[in-house]
Amino acid sequence: MSNAITDPREVAFDVMSAVRTREVYVNLLLPTLLGGLSDRDAALATELTHNTIRNQGTYDAIIDRVATGTVHPAVRDALRLGAHQLLAMRVPPHAAVDTTVNLVRRRIGHRPVGFTNAVLRKIGQKDLGMWLNEVTAGLSRLDALAVRYSHPKWVVEALEKAVGADELEDLLEADNLPPYVTLVARPGLVDPRSLPGETGRLSPYARVMTGGGDPGAVPAVRDGRAGVQDEGSQMVAITTAEAPLEGYDTHWLDLAAGPGGKAALLGALAAQRGATLVANEMQPHRADLVRQSVKALNNVEVTVFDGREGPWEEESFDRVLLDAPCTGLGALRRRPEARWRRKPEDIPELVTLQRELLGRAVDLVRPGGVVGYATCSPLLAETREVVDAVLTDRPDLKLESEHHWWPHTDGTDAMYLAIVRRS
Repeated sequence: MSNAITDPREVAFDVMSAVRTREVYVNLLLPTLLGGLSDRDAALATELTHNTIRNQGTYDAIIDRVATGTVHPAVRDALRLGAHQLLAMRVPPHAAVDTTVNLVRRRIGHRPVGFTNAVLRKIGQKDLGMWLNEVTAGLSRLDALAVRYSHPKWVVEALEKAVGADELEDLLEADNLPPYVTLVARPGLVDPRSLPGETGRLSPYARVMTGGGDPGAVPAVRDGRAGVQDEGSQMVAITTAEAPLEGYDTHWLDLAAGPGGKAALLGALAAQRGATLVANEMQPHRADLVRQSVKALNNVEVTVFDGREGPWEEESFDRVLLDAPCTGLGALRRRPEARWRRKPEDIPELVTLQRELLGRAVDLVRPGGVVGYATCSPLLAETREVVDAVLTDRPDLKLESEHHWWPHTDGTDAMYLAIVRRS
C-alpha cells in the first residue's frame, strides 16, 4: 500500500513544516513528495508551496492583523496556505476556507479548527490590495516595502544600498516572480537550436523554456551535453572565459565548483581552446554533483579540497573562477525559503571566507592571468567590498571590470562578477 500524499495542499503544508522545523530546501524536498499526484495537482502543490513561502511576510502581517493571541507555528503555516488561496489564486473563498480547515483537522487536530475558520473568513472579506493598504498604513517607506513585497526589512535595506532607491521596488517585485527554467547548451557538445525553448537574452548558449516542460526529459540534459543553468550564471562563466589574456591559456581552475553548472560551461569553453579545467569542491556530496555535471567532458578533473588549502602550486593557473559561498540572496526567485532563513549575522563569517578564498585564488593565478570573483548575492558586503579589501592588500592586482546581472533588468538571478588581473 502506497504512503504517497494525494492532496496537493497537504504536500505544500508538509514542505512548509519541514522548511520551518528542519531547514530543508524546497527544491530538494518538494519533488520527492509529488509522486502521488496527477500532473495538475503537482502543479497546484508547486504553486502553493513556492508562492506561499515567497509571500509569507505579507500573509503574516494580515494574519496578525486579524488573529488575537499567539498563533501556533503549524496553524500559521495552514493560515498562510489559506490566505494565499484567498488572496492570490482563483480558488472560490468557501473552497479555500473549507480545504484549509480540513487540512488543520487532519494534520494538527480538532482544537484549532474554529480559530482557523474564523481567521480565514475575516481574511476573505477583503482583497489583497485592500489588505496591503491596511497593514502598511503608518509604516515607514522601507517597512511598508518589506510587508508589501514580503522581504525581511534588513534585506530590503541591503538591496537599496546595492541598487538605489529608484530601482528598489522593481527588484523586490522581480524577486517574487517565479523564473522560467533555462537550459545551457554546452559548446562543442550540442547546438543550442536543438534544445527546447526560446533563445536567451544574454547567453548565446541559453534556451528559455517559457512553455514549461521537464528538463530531465531532454536527452542532451540527461547525458550532460546540456544542463539547467540561469543565464546570469552562464554569463559569469562566459565572461570569465572571455577576459583578455596575454601568453599561454591552457590551465584553468574553478576553485569552489559545486554544484557544477559553471564548471561544466567553463570546461566546455576550455575544451574548445585545448585547455584543461580543475573543478574543485570542498564538500564530497557537492563534488559528486560536479562530476555529474561534467561527465560529457574529458578535459575536466574534479578535486575535493578546501579551496584555501588545496595542493596546487602558486601561479600555476592562467584563469581562476571563484564562485564564492555566499548568502544566495540573488536567487530569491528560485529559492523562496532563502529570504527567511538568512540573517544579518550570517554575513561576517561568509565575508571572512570570501576574502580568504579570493586571496588564495589570486595566489594561484600566474602574473598576467585573471581571476573571476563571483557571488549569487547583490549585497555590497559580499561583492565590491570583498574585492576592495583584497585589492587593498595586494598592489599586484588590478580590477579589470565589474559586471552585474539583475532579476528586474535582465530576467536573471542577481549575479555579481569582478574580473581581477594579476600584474
